[in-house]
Amino acid sequence: MSYLNYHHLRYFRAIAHDGTLTGAAARLGVSQSSVSVQLKQLEENLGQELFRREHKTLVLTEAGRIALDYAETIFRTGDELVNIMSDRTGSRKQVIRVGAVSTLSRNFQVACLKPFLDRSDVELVFSSGNLRDLLSRLRAHTLDVVLSNLPVRRDAESDWHSHLLDEQPVSLVGRAPEVDAPFQFPDDLRSVPLLLPSLDSNIRAAFDLVLESLGVQPLIAAEVDDMAMLRLLTRESNGLALVPPVVVKGELERGQLVERYRFPDIRESFYAITPSRRFPNPLVKELLEAASVAPGR
Repeated sequence: MSYLNYHHLRYFRAIAHDGTLTGAAARLGVSQSSVSVQLKQLEENLGQELFRREHKTLVLTEAGRIALDYAETIFRTGDELVNIMSDRTGSRKQVIRVGAVSTLSRNFQVACLKPFLDRSDVELVFSSGNLRDLLSRLRAHTLDVVLSNLPVRRDAESDWHSHLLDEQPVSLVGRAPEVDAPFQFPDDLRSVPLLLPSLDSNIRAAFDLVLESLGVQPLIAAEVDDMAMLRLLTRESNGLALVPPVVVKGELERGQLVERYRFPDIRESFYAITPSRRFPNPLVKELLEAASVAPGR
């Protein structure tokens, strides 16, 4: 039966970092033959060759690169475990690893992370991507929390918690019209080009339902799955964008864009997704508490 041994991974990581058995043995303070035996046992347990020899150097195979990524995560988690169990978190710099879906407003993300930006005792590690990949990383303990505009359903395998942080209205926003005339909804949608979130967006789904009920066929100029790009396109075009105003907060304050119509029944929700953990990162609690009392909540 295959199994993982912490020492196997330790020797493997030393070889990967040094590139030779001799150098890894010197780093670990053991014999070269001991390193070779440990590597062979790990490869047998995994059923994969982890290195190939190029000249006098050992180079990671594709399987080796995957194994090294997991090994680094395991050792990082092990260090955290020792620190948590020893109650030594107060004596070192704390780390919070945050993921955010790429469709989420950058302004909202910054507002959530702002409490940590000026703290000398906190290191913020941030990444973005699609929700599926971010949840995989959350499950693998390489992320502490995921910011999303969609909640995640709990099931038997994944005990997720979707904390509602905020709800924002949704509007049609664009450059100020040359003629100061009120926007007539929904009639003007038949002649004004629209910049819309992609079909995966919950506000897009709600918007499509509204137009379908009104029998309106809109002029779609662009469909964008990134809010930052949607904001830039809105500034450069004559179309109207379907966005929460928080996405273009700066442009609205400077008068670059104006709100033409606000939907009374469409709102964008913002969530922090966390897993059930016996030893959660205490900084996640601080993030949730800060977001719940932020201006505009």
